[in-house]
Parts: sequence; structure tokens; C-alpha cells
Amino acid sequence: MTWHRERDVAGDDSVKPSFELEHRFLARGMWPVAGIDEAGRGPLAGPVAAAAVVLDPIDIPPGLDDSKALTAAEREALFDVILAKALSVSIAFASAADIDATDIRKATLAAMCRAVAALALPPAVVLIDGRDIPHGLRCEAQAIVKGDASSQSIAAASIVAKVTRDRLMTRLALAYPAYGFEAHKGYGTPAHAQRISRHGPCPYHRMTFAPLAPSHGAAVCAETATA
Repeated sequence: MTWHRERDVAGDDSVKPSFELEHRFLARGMWPVAGIDEAGRGPLAGPVAAAAVVLDPIDIPPGLDDSKALTAAEREALFDVILAKALSVSIAFASAADIDATDIRKATLAAMCRAVAALALPPAVVLIDGRDIPHGLRCEAQAIVKGDASSQSIAAASIVAKVTRDRLMTRLALAYPAYGFEAHKGYGTPAHAQRISRHGPCPYHRMTFAPLAPSHGAAVCAETATA
């Protein structure tokens, strides 16, 4: 079992993800290759969703890209195509309670590890967006900074994670309509902060994230972006 960490390979925003790295492993007889990515590290509320995707090398969905570079409608359309064409797809979550009990990094990596373990087609190698490699993986792993912009497998995982989490937050808004989760998906927008100030937190808020934590100095700063 070998672990690699790779430099940022996505310096040109005009370059779309490819299957080049996956083909390198395939040429070495290492298959399946799974792409791993997450959505929801930065919000004040809701889980982190981690997705693992094994694409079919002879039937790759067209239009794959970093989920942040796509519109919501494009992500939704690609989500259905990925699920139809991929050889294996799995999702795992790190709940707000999981995040508060450990920290966002550990909870996210644990969710990634669970997503890999849940694949119906166990991978020989996993390509992971970011700098960190989860402990407990039983295969070769490579971490790639901005991997969702360079690897089609990671791009597919980023779309699956993002759409799955967005849908979950929209459903959560039905149970907790006071917070407007359907609009901001749990991110720390001014409107969300106002709702928390007015109604207090709900069970799905991350109490270790500022401004919810008792001591902001020790708290994780939430992101305001909704991508």
C-alpha cells in the first residue's frame, strides 16, 4: 500500500478534468480507480457529504467538471448521468455531532474512508481531492490539490457529494423552516446568521463553529460561500 501527495495540478482554469491519471494506473494493472471528494466542510449547519465514484473508462459522462464550476442545474443533470454510468458510487456523511466531537478535518477524513469502504467495487487506488489521505484505507491512495479540476473521477465525486448534500439541506429546511436552509444550504450567510440570532441553533448546527461556539477564539470560522 502506497500513499502519495501531489502538488497543485490545476493552474489553468480553462483546462477541464481528464482521465489521464486514471489511465496511468490502468496501464500499470491497477484497477478499479475511485475518485473521492466532499461537500460541506465550511457551513455552520448540516453534515459533510463524502462521495466515492468509480467511473467506467469506456463510458465516461461528458461535461464532468469541478462542482463549483457548474450551475445547480448542470450539477443535477450530471448527477443522474453519473449514477447511471458509473461502475460504483457511494456516499457517507459526517454529522454535525461527529464534527463537534472531533474536528472538521478528522470527521471529513473518516467520512471519506467510510465512502470508500461502502463501494460495491473495492478500488485498487483512490484519488482524493485535497492534501490529506484518510487513515484506514486498504489500497493505494493519492491526494491531489484541486483534484476535482484535474481528475474526472474526483470531479464526478465532487458533483455527487454536492448534489446529495444540497438535496439533504433542502429536505432539512422542511423540518426547520426558520433557518432558510433551502437557500444557503447551511453556509454562514448574513441571512443565516440573523436566523440563528433570532431563533437560536437547531440540532443540525455545528456548535464548535463561530459564531455558535462559546469562545470564538477557539472556534472554526464558517465559510460564507454557497458553492
